[in-house]
Amino acid sequence: MSDQDYPPQPPIATGLAGRCPRCGQGKIFNGFIALKPRCQSCGLDFSFADSADGPAVFIMLIGGFIVCGLALWLEVSFEPPWWVHLFTTFPVALIVCLGMLRPLKGVMVALQYHHKAEEGRLER
Repeated sequence: MSDQDYPPQPPIATGLAGRCPRCGQGKIFNGFIALKPRCQSCGLDFSFADSADGPAVFIMLIGGFIVCGLALWLEVSFEPPWWVHLFTTFPVALIVCLGMLRPLKGVMVALQYHHKAEEGRLER
């Protein structure tokens, strides 16, 4: 079956759900962030997908803003001892970063499929 046999899927919704960007049915993850070799529903080969450090960069920017904002607010408002930061800011950092990693990787894979992204080539 070709890509034309499947209705177009919204890349953001399928990526956030961790679903196949072609059929929207099969799961793309094998474990926490490892991709499956192919979709169990439509057979799409996921070897095209290389999100590299893309999700991590977005997480550092978004999560860093949230966590640093919390730490600064906590410090300026209450001037707590260092251990309070350890028990408040550190868990928030883990939750925010790990919570965003899988959905953002799914979105990156779905956007790569949607835009037919591939490795750059020099034409001769």
